[in-house]
Amino acid sequence: MSGAEVGLALSVLAACAVEAVEALTIVLAVGATRSWRSALTGVGVALAVLAVLTAALGPAITALPLGVLRVVVGGLLLIFGLQWLRKAILRATGLKALHDETAAFAAEETAARGAGAVGDGFDAYSFTVAFKGVLLEGLEVVFIVLTFGANQHNVPLAAAAAAVAVVAVTLAGVVAHAPLSRVPENTLKFGVGVMLTSFGIFWGAEGAGAHWPGGDAALLAIVPGTLGCALVMVAALRRRERSERGAVRA
Repeated sequence: MSGAEVGLALSVLAACAVEAVEALTIVLAVGATRSWRSALTGVGVALAVLAVLTAALGPAITALPLGVLRVVVGGLLLIFGLQWLRKAILRATGLKALHDETAAFAAEETAARGAGAVGDGFDAYSFTVAFKGVLLEGLEVVFIVLTFGANQHNVPLAAAAAAVAVVAVTLAGVVAHAPLSRVPENTLKFGVGVMLTSFGIFWGAEGAGAHWPGGDAALLAIVPGTLGCALVMVAALRRRERSERGAVRA
């Protein structure tokens, strides 16, 4: 397995694990509070929709010429990666609240309890919330699997990494019967932001006609370089925040 394939698998695994944890929190909240049957039905329907989208979009993406594919994929990964990285940097500096699955679970639970009485039959609220949560988080999983997999001409590897992440998170949730608040989600998001941004830079430049020294080995420099820039931003923002606090106290 090449370095690019290892990076692909790890990036997809981490990104899909984050999305799966967030979807699990939503399903657990509405299922435990209102109706497991309706919530799980929503999950099943959402997974069916995602499967159809993957089957429809996969061949269309892989049919694109390699140069066009890498420019498009590189640009999309940069957009998503920089968004993830920006939020992760703000969380690391304290300018944005850390994502807390326990708090998210409590909020969903409160909303579910306030949605009215639960009948004996089908519960539309549980179905809708579970369906929407899994579909929205799943769309990002589909995007990551298709973009990484198509660009490397290895969709099965990307799909396998995503499946491992989803199954592992699901099993952990079944065993714990609680949101996975101990998963270092914010750290994972920081790492995923770095990886998505790095691959976006690499593939976007290749699609535009650039040739990286060493080919795929250039990622061994791009990834640490992206991480280093992000950590410098964190340190600079922390210094600015401390300076502003000192000025206010003075």
